[in-house]
Amino acid sequence: MVAAGRRGADGDAPAVVRLGDRVVATLRDRLLRVRAIGGLAVQAGLAAALAWVVAHELLHVSQPVFAPISAVSTLAASVGQRLRRTVELIIGVTVGVLIGDLLLLVIGTGWWQLALIVVLAIMVALFLAGSAAVVIQAGATAVLIATLSPSLRDLEIPRFVDALVGGGVALLVTAVLLPLNPLRVLNRAARPAFDLLVAQLDTTADALATRDAARARVARGELRRNKAQLKAFVEATQGAREASTLSPVHWRERHGPVSRYAQAAEPIDRAMRNSGTLIRRAVTLIEDGEPVPDSLPRAVADLAEAVRLLKRQFAAGDEPNRARGQALRAVQTAGHAYREGVGFSGAVVVAQVRTTVSDLMVATGLPQEEANHLVRSMFGDLRPPTGPQRG
Repeated sequence: MVAAGRRGADGDAPAVVRLGDRVVATLRDRLLRVRAIGGLAVQAGLAAALAWVVAHELLHVSQPVFAPISAVSTLAASVGQRLRRTVELIIGVTVGVLIGDLLLLVIGTGWWQLALIVVLAIMVALFLAGSAAVVIQAGATAVLIATLSPSLRDLEIPRFVDALVGGGVALLVTAVLLPLNPLRVLNRAARPAFDLLVAQLDTTADALATRDAARARVARGELRRNKAQLKAFVEATQGAREASTLSPVHWRERHGPVSRYAQAAEPIDRAMRNSGTLIRRAVTLIEDGEPVPDSLPRAVADLAEAVRLLKRQFAAGDEPNRARGQALRAVQTAGHAYREGVGFSGAVVVAQVRTTVSDLMVATGLPQEEANHLVRSMFGDLRPPTGPQRG
């Protein structure tokens, strides 16, 4: 009985450990989430307070409720969309005020008048802008005008002023008082995309070296799930451009590392897709038993290292010269593999190394023609492989 009890306790121990690990991991994830949005929370609090002070103390709006709301609404927009959100906020409020006032003068107040005012305000907003934010603001403002105007006089001007003050203060906070670091915004968003590409290229290189088709298939599946990472990267480029445009602190970065980093999103997207083709053909290569010269997995590993270096140099704001050199080394190694002898799928893998390197060279800021010229020069002789081709 004692032994059984001990065995039961011992058997429960791993479960307790796993539960503890999950709790720790969950707490760590939540702390990281709070850390990631902590800056936004501080910005929102400061913007709400300043919007209230400006509307109430300087413009003498008696109840400036909507100024803080407008400020927080602007900051709630994705980074890179805040200037647009402010404009949409003002357009939506203007449409709601105009439609609400005009119809109240003609048809009066009541439940059916409220319904008609909201419908028309939303339809006009859709016609003018089509943005969800404009539609929401137009409909909400029309409701306020239709329901509160009978009891509160001169509601229209304070509502418009509140929207203008809230949006303007939010932009002031993000641009001057608590500006975002555009390079940090880009690093945080780009890191998962770069890490995903590096990991799957490394896995593919190992799979080629060991002829492990299963590992290559796993890499292929993992790389296909890249939409979230690429979307975050693209949105971050918009945020970085906005931050470096609005904030005087970061004006000098508009044409430096931030600009180069932001322009890399599209070629990195192409590099992802071309790497997906590379990995897919690597699976076929292994399954078909084609020759795998030692230089072929080395070329893929060199490509992964080039992406890793590019991530580091972008993060540091450095000119990505080392990444360019490493990428060209991958092309050179791929050229050796081609001339040593590859099969049909192997030749496709070699071609995709070349194409992906060209994408990475463009991501570093080189023109497409120059990138293609460097790739062709480094690849070397294009004479047919001397080894046997299969597949």
